[in-house]
Amino acid sequence: MDKKLRIVISGGGTGGHIFPAVSIANAIREKHPDADILFVGAEGRMEMKRVPQAGYKIVALPIVGFNRSNLLKNITLPYKMWKSDRMVKKILKQFKPMAAVGVGGYVSFPTLKAAASKGIPCVIQEQNSFAGKANKILAKDKNTKRICVAYEGMERFFPQEKLMLTGNPVRQALLDSKVSREDAVRSFGLKPECPVVLIIGGSLGARTMNESVLAHLGEIGNSNIQFIWQTGSYYYASIEQELKEKGCPDNLKMMDFITDMGAAYKAADLVISRAGASSISELCLLGKPSILVPSPNVAEDHQTHNAMALVNRDAAMIVKDAEAQEKLIPLAIRTLGNADKNYLRLGQNAKLMALPDSANIIADEVIRLAIGE
Repeated sequence: MDKKLRIVISGGGTGGHIFPAVSIANAIREKHPDADILFVGAEGRMEMKRVPQAGYKIVALPIVGFNRSNLLKNITLPYKMWKSDRMVKKILKQFKPMAAVGVGGYVSFPTLKAAASKGIPCVIQEQNSFAGKANKILAKDKNTKRICVAYEGMERFFPQEKLMLTGNPVRQALLDSKVSREDAVRSFGLKPECPVVLIIGGSLGARTMNESVLAHLGEIGNSNIQFIWQTGSYYYASIEQELKEKGCPDNLKMMDFITDMGAAYKAADLVISRAGASSISELCLLGKPSILVPSPNVAEDHQTHNAMALVNRDAAMIVKDAEAQEKLIPLAIRTLGNADKNYLRLGQNAKLMALPDSANIIADEVIRLAIGE
């Protein structure tokens, strides 16, 4: 191919959108090292930091999401949508992408809508088992050529002929980690002979998870179960102060952010997690038993749908957010304290649901559409 590949990728807001986007970009670059890849993100969101750290250019739109908790804050939304629409049309005119990829998050809608209106072939990466409204609208456009999904049965949301079952791309470092479980456990200052629970609330933390731990410090301290606990940076200082007052059990290792998630997953016998699409894909690919606590603060309750896709195949347990403070930690301690290790079946069944090599499959499809094959 003589023409230099130019691809625009849009989405963000959380690590669950950013990590897959970067994975797809990396896969494109591996196949076409000189490819020009431009990201479009939202002002002030984490993609504006994470994408440049990964080595890619990014431009920001002033778009914001709909605020459900404070309706008055939506008063500027129409103007910001109009301004974002104007800006993204100018960006596309200057960059001249040969294909556009949307990975979710409200910023992907104006980007793909504008790209489709210019006749640029578009690829949607729908990460969840319950499709969002924006992607359902975008899917109807004739220039949305492919919809890459992670779950079967998505024809109830999208045209069957556009669907491609690819799975969700995950951070490659997780799959490449060569550390042994023993060394991984020791790296957190814990004992390899005792079971480990990993608690992750997502890239921004999760208040429910944190409150669940704080409510059961005594039970944690009296168990032979060890806990690696990612609080999220937003909650870290207040939790650190509370632990100073109450005392922190020796078998509880608390940190704001885990930099080596490969080691954390390798150390874990059981994972407590939100049910975001990327987290679930990681749990399946790594074959990890899990207790999922779907966030109630997401559009169309899609995390519950994600979680139930695993629960219905005996590949995970679920605890409702409203019941987590009471039930979550006791369930984790009971699960790992069970001598017959029944929980191992959850990881085995999750592994059967894994769809490996997603980033490469999606990248191949994006390149094919870009060069017009």
